[in-house]
Amino acid sequence: MTAIADLAADLAAARFTVDALGGLWGEDAAAALHRGQRVPALRALERVGSSPLATLARALVLGLPVAPEALAAALPGLGLDGAVALGLVDAGGSPLLDLRPYSFVDGTGVVSWWIASDLGELALGGPIPEDHVLGVGGASATLSGLMIGTPVDVALDLGTGCGIQALHAARHAGRVVATDISERALHLARFNAELNGVTNIEFRAGSLFEPVAGERFGHVVSNPPFVITPRSAEGVPSYEYRDGGMVGDALVASVIKDVEAHLEPGGVAQLLGNWEYGAHDGLARVEQWVRFTGLDAWVVERERQDVEQYAETWIRDGGTRPGPEFDVLYGAWLDDFAARGVTHVGFGYVTLRRPASGGPTLRRFEVLDGPVAGPPDAAALLAAHDWMHGRDLLAERLTVAPDVTEQRHYWPGDEHPTVMDLRQGSGFARTVPLGTALAAVVGACDGTLPLGAICAAVADLLEVDAGELTAEVLPQVQELVLVGMVTGDRGR
Repeated sequence: MTAIADLAADLAAARFTVDALGGLWGEDAAAALHRGQRVPALRALERVGSSPLATLARALVLGLPVAPEALAAALPGLGLDGAVALGLVDAGGSPLLDLRPYSFVDGTGVVSWWIASDLGELALGGPIPEDHVLGVGGASATLSGLMIGTPVDVALDLGTGCGIQALHAARHAGRVVATDISERALHLARFNAELNGVTNIEFRAGSLFEPVAGERFGHVVSNPPFVITPRSAEGVPSYEYRDGGMVGDALVASVIKDVEAHLEPGGVAQLLGNWEYGAHDGLARVEQWVRFTGLDAWVVERERQDVEQYAETWIRDGGTRPGPEFDVLYGAWLDDFAARGVTHVGFGYVTLRRPASGGPTLRRFEVLDGPVAGPPDAAALLAAHDWMHGRDLLAERLTVAPDVTEQRHYWPGDEHPTVMDLRQGSGFARTVPLGTALAAVVGACDGTLPLGAICAAVADLLEVDAGELTAEVLPQVQELVLVGMVTGDRGR
């Protein structure tokens, strides 16, 4: 066995899993650790005493030194010398890498991996270095949750970092190409692939699409270095995992423009990004970027921050805390935004598709900044759009999705509701206001009658013109079908 295989065997034997760690220190300590506070978890470890799991948790998750003999006992197959050779710890038992379990559920069931990355600010006790390789953060978890799992021959992970998106893509792609400008990131991504027994990923060094010039893919995923960082100010650190070296939001614009040449017909690209607001609406900027491509697009803005919040977020992300150095960086960020007239920054998801034939038929740009029930199903939205495109929806028998409920609000004592809403229980948990006509039409969508017949019957009931009612309701029903609140017979 190789050293990495020995490590995997030892981690499995110690039950180094998400559930086991949760049982070790409890939900409250796990939540505190997620907020960057390790004291509750450390106190829990002191109460449970010594065990291989507790030793590994202290060293590899909390980033604290352990006695060399304890580490050797926790990794009996690998041994202390093997752990040192792999770069996990130094000879004195002090950790050099963060290594923690990661678990998720997909169509095949529960999947568990181990993911190595560089030590964070908590373990280092100060700012992280510019070549820092990030582990599984909020953005990467968001992208993996959005990832379409349709089988493809070859997928591309653009800017792989620790390799988490490539690992996810490897579950539905025959082969994955993972690129990064950082050699250290590629080293850790290779390590993670081998540690988890994933063999269908090829790693290449280079910037953006340079390593795959002339190649096309069925699926492209990217959590690119989209953070907007001052370029002209001295002393502002440029972190490889988040700073793409371009001014403003130009990197995201570049990826959107260039990805078309690397998609097979029918191929889909999914990425995260930031876009700037100022003299121009930020989401409208993204619409302009897409307009000059031949791609279908669904773009969702999930959050918008003023430039002050944005600067604070990313200065803290690098490990700099309030004080003189923080103030200098803060001023540099605000100067950069002011020089370009930027007032806010949007964050969101971008789904692009190269049509299998013809030109684009889907261009959807929306702001959805409320709570969600789960990750949106991009594959379902694309499938619903394709099913409706060119189809006479009035001839279709539609059904309300099983996760959709109707909510009515009444003034006390009134017979008729003052407000009616349609609520979605999954995905974006959308709420759609209902007028009387739409409520009646949707209420009758049980798969029995064609939509046109329902509209005619409702018009007769309400004593209004059937043509006018249909013209009013049809676009609203199309929207409900697109977002999955109403479904049709996709087999036809």
